[in-house]
Amino acid sequence: MAETSDIAPERDIAPQWRSTTGKLLVQKCGACGSAFYYPRVVCPFCLSSDVGWFECKGEGEIYSVSVMRRGEPYALAYVTLDEGPRMMTNIVGCDLDAIAIGQRVAVVFKDIEGIPTPMFRPARPA
Repeated sequence: MAETSDIAPERDIAPQWRSTTGKLLVQKCGACGSAFYYPRVVCPFCLSSDVGWFECKGEGEIYSVSVMRRGEPYALAYVTLDEGPRMMTNIVGCDLDAIAIGQRVAVVFKDIEGIPTPMFRPARPA
């Protein structure tokens, strides 16, 4: 297991925020094979420190959603990625009243204070 002194945010968490070329990165455990999100220095399933980054397709479906209507309306959702992890994010680029649980979505990156932040929009029909 990683010691506190072994944790280096630049090494352990920063790769996620370097997904600036349209690539969504999440972590996967080398010991048990589980993919997970949010970034951690140990696997939340088996506590192994053998974790690495891999590129997701950036597609998934809405697991739950809540539309906030105070101020500028926005949608906050949990999206289950096709690779397994579930991430909290925003749903953008659509009519907020048309968002539905189970709807297919695809990642887009929005610049938030200079940081390319992964959000999701409804997926284009195949």
